[in-house]
Amino acid sequence: MLNNSNDCPDSLTSSCILFICTHATVDPAVTDVARELGRAVVHATSLDDGLAQVQRRDFALVLVGYAGDPDGMLAVVSAVRSNARSSLTPVVAMGLPLPLPMPHEALYDAGVIAVLTEPLSPTILRAKARFYTAAFDTQIERRRAEAALDDTSRRLARIIEAAELGIWWWDIEADRVEADERVAHLFGVPHHERSSAPLARYLAAIHPDDVESMQAEIGTAIAARSAYAATYRIRLPGGWRWVMARGHVDTDGDGLATAVRGVIIDATRQLEAEQQLHASEERYRTVFNSIDEGLCVIDMLFDADGAPCDFRFIETNPAFIKHTGLVDAVGKTMRDMVPDHEQHWFDIYGRVASTGEPVRFENEAKGLSRWFDVYATRLGGPLTHRLAVLFTDVTERRRSDAALRQMAADLSEANRLKTEFLATLAHELRNPLAPIRSGLQFIRRTPGDADAVSRVHEIMGRQLDHLVLLVDDLLDVARIQRGQVELRCEPVELATVVNAAIETSMPLLQAARHSFDVHLPALPLPLLADPTRLTQVISNLLNNAARYTPKGGRIALCAERNGDEAVITVTDNGIGIAPDALEAVFRMFTQVGQAQQPGSGGLGIGLSLVRSLVELHGGSVRADSAGTNAGSRFTVRLPLAGGLVGAAPPATQAAPAGVVSPCSVLVVDDNRDAAETLAALLSMLGHSAPVANDGRQALRMLPMLMPDVVFLDLGMPGMSGYEVASAIRAEARYAAVRLVALTGWGGAADRERTAQAGFDAHLTKPATVEAIEDLLRHMT
Repeated sequence: MLNNSNDCPDSLTSSCILFICTHATVDPAVTDVARELGRAVVHATSLDDGLAQVQRRDFALVLVGYAGDPDGMLAVVSAVRSNARSSLTPVVAMGLPLPLPMPHEALYDAGVIAVLTEPLSPTILRAKARFYTAAFDTQIERRRAEAALDDTSRRLARIIEAAELGIWWWDIEADRVEADERVAHLFGVPHHERSSAPLARYLAAIHPDDVESMQAEIGTAIAARSAYAATYRIRLPGGWRWVMARGHVDTDGDGLATAVRGVIIDATRQLEAEQQLHASEERYRTVFNSIDEGLCVIDMLFDADGAPCDFRFIETNPAFIKHTGLVDAVGKTMRDMVPDHEQHWFDIYGRVASTGEPVRFENEAKGLSRWFDVYATRLGGPLTHRLAVLFTDVTERRRSDAALRQMAADLSEANRLKTEFLATLAHELRNPLAPIRSGLQFIRRTPGDADAVSRVHEIMGRQLDHLVLLVDDLLDVARIQRGQVELRCEPVELATVVNAAIETSMPLLQAARHSFDVHLPALPLPLLADPTRLTQVISNLLNNAARYTPKGGRIALCAERNGDEAVITVTDNGIGIAPDALEAVFRMFTQVGQAQQPGSGGLGIGLSLVRSLVELHGGSVRADSAGTNAGSRFTVRLPLAGGLVGAAPPATQAAPAGVVSPCSVLVVDDNRDAAETLAALLSMLGHSAPVANDGRQALRMLPMLMPDVVFLDLGMPGMSGYEVASAIRAEARYAAVRLVALTGWGGAADRERTAQAGFDAHLTKPATVEAIEDLLRHMT
């Protein structure tokens, strides 16, 4: 039981009873009734206190107790009734004596609805209190329901307004459409026709192309008593706008359609947005499908511990197959298609999915045998594990880069070898030039010492021969690299070639005091080969062994038959070859033994020539060595000829060389020293040998001299030897003049070119006296 105004919480005030009486205590009957009704009692002991209570809160019942002041009681009742908040609250006057101290009418006029006199009957008080409080509770609930309904209506109105919905109702039988302001405005219906316009008034605003389908939709809904839905265009001052209509059919008790109710929404923005979205999707799809790079959308998959372990293909573009070779990937995981795909791919994509940070990288997918340049980025927020992966197959580019790097390394190595070769060539040329120069100086100073001059001549001749061999080797290399070497193959016996090679290399073997053993088979080994070139092969191997074997070493040459092949082996106990250099020794300009055997000489082209010439013969050559300082073995294999080589016919006695008749020889060379030297040599032989130092000078001298022979250098500046020969052959008066090409190029192609240019003979520099005499003998 509550005894003061502060004992009733705000949440319970509508269930409380207010007792206003100046007495200090509440009537026990009031307390007992309130307890039975489950109500709390708030006691106000003055008019002001009572007014404050009813102004602050609602009460289910107000009891005004009589305290001996009739006017005071009337004032209290009037004040409660006059208060707006309590104007409808039941007010009961109680405790009045009989006879009443004021008329009944005065109490009822003041606002009471019941009067209880003394002695107070708890039964009557209980009945009236129960009735009035129940009525008040019902009134409160109704108010609350009305307030909730008002709130719902307001919220619905706000929702309809926010959604831009219009509400309409069509009475089918009366053909009358009722519409709200929004629908009327959309269809251009005046305000006064909102509740009376026929359906045709609204149909007139619909686009002509949409009327028929709209009527069919609403007709179908009426016939089927089903929901109605249609989308169409309506005319507005600003143009056509799209609307969506939704509704349902009302029926009467017999199931007949009586009305259609529904809503309309202006869908222009929505449809425009959908069109923009569709256009955006079309653009996306066009880009997605047209780019040449591979593009896929994947969902990352994680194991129970949260570690990335796989991914599933959600979408791929057409170029995906070209770049990966994977077909029908959508819906499958990478592990499904490539079970051994490397984990590092999943780790990288897992980090992108977790952090949202895009990544660009290049890596190898060994399971696909491809390299990829990849850009991966996350699609969506942090809770998504979807990625877009743009990639390109760069396998060929990687291979090209590797090839370019290898090419650069090869070029660098070739440049290094070229530099070493030039330095070696300079050294090798100085070696024979030094004794030649010294010999010339000696002859100038002591021309009278015939024996000494003769010895010097022999030295100078040997050194000159060495120079010629160096130049010949260089020319052979050039011809082989240009594919201009032509073998003059003929039946030959291997022993003959071996003996010729030994004779050529013996001076070098003897000079180094090497022990030399030769093992030849008892039976002949017939070959179809170029004996000169094959001799060069074996001689180069022997020379190589002699150079790279310390003095006093052992060198052996063995020839034998192995099936259909002739096998020639040159073995030494020299400095050997490192295992990783066994192939390098055959590369051009390579000298792998210079560190162990400095000063061994050579240009580093001998073994390259050996391999090239052997392969031209259809054979092979290989090097073997147990390592440095363990000696070397070179093995040449050549195919044997089909039959035995016949015995050479007996040599016929050569006829004595005829005497060369003196003749007139014009020497044409821009190298004055070479021209004067050759002219002096010809004069010593008894010939007339005037000199011209360029082509035009030669043509001016020709009519006066009318020489028998013209020695013509080919590589002159201004007017080449070919041009001079062409000018000479163009005039019939020079038909008897013999033209001799004098050049450093002596290959078959070079000889063929000079012959086609009109030359009668071809001499290779430096020409020997014997060659010149033999040439003149056959020309005069």
